[in-house]
Amino acid sequence: MEYIKNISVFVQEQLLGMKWLNVFIQNILKFIGIEITTWYGGVIEFFIFDTIKIFILLFFTVGIIFYIQSYFPPERTNKILGRFKGIGGNIISALLGTITPFCSCSSIPIFMGFTKSGLPIGMTFSFLISSPLVDLGSLILLTSIFGWNIAIIYIILGLILAVFGGFIIQKLGMEKYIQNFNNKEILIHTQSTDITQKDRFKYSLSEVKTAIKRVTPYILIGVGIGAFIHNIIPIEFIENILGKENIFSVIIATIVGVPIYTDLFGAIPVAESLLVKGAGLGTVLSFMMGVTALSIPSIIMLKKVMKPKLLLTFISIVIFGIIAIGYLFNGIQFLFI
Repeated sequence: MEYIKNISVFVQEQLLGMKWLNVFIQNILKFIGIEITTWYGGVIEFFIFDTIKIFILLFFTVGIIFYIQSYFPPERTNKILGRFKGIGGNIISALLGTITPFCSCSSIPIFMGFTKSGLPIGMTFSFLISSPLVDLGSLILLTSIFGWNIAIIYIILGLILAVFGGFIIQKLGMEKYIQNFNNKEILIHTQSTDITQKDRFKYSLSEVKTAIKRVTPYILIGVGIGAFIHNIIPIEFIENILGKENIFSVIIATIVGVPIYTDLFGAIPVAESLLVKGAGLGTVLSFMMGVTALSIPSIIMLKKVMKPKLLLTFISIVIFGIIAIGYLFNGIQFLFI
């Protein structure tokens, strides 16, 4: 049992957490005369370490995800989803969303394709919520920073929100509030299932390069903000605003997170710093979910396919679900940290 525990600690701290990299960077900074105990030294260390770590994890995890996704082109996914009904269909849709490593905007064209093909509205919304919120990359990255317990909590909560969000919209019978749109608006990338392993690896590598180009600005901005929060803003300030003792902390974090257009790779450095500085676990989870599940650009895009009543219902369900999750975990934070 001790042997298994040691392996788990090694994977958590050295492979995913990359403590070896942190020590290496600290030694280099010390060698060139930068003292990491100063505020500016701490900012530099945080920025360099988190940036390199995130890009390493991004390269490998997104590559794996796109390789898996090559087996699930939209046509095949559509056939799989068409076999399921009711809450079971919502669960399968949410799970399939985990193999599409997209931000909230990137998942919308696939959502449009599913809607156009006649899939039940609840299933399409479960996919729409799950796709930007949870995937293998988020599991690995969250584990590297927060540990397995919080990472698994985040994934499970994201899937629950996706399943019940889609289920509620299905029960409300809101199919009539889907806008008519042209087929040319459905910009789905089609990947044949009849391809060689070499082609799959080439496809994965190509998509990784595209993903890295897309998220690089958000990662650098997120790490920069995280370094600032981690090393400059006083703990008392964060605790007063986002600490679990502040009854409005979850609402504040959700409202701040929703308009931001980025993905989990850009949001995690900020969330990491907030948690270290005393923000409640539920507050941090709400911030990450708000950032990834909704954004102003995605809402603008969704106006093309949803009438105002359905769009408002979707936004309300997601925001209410995020806030409820935040308050729940602020109340039982002691079980996980």
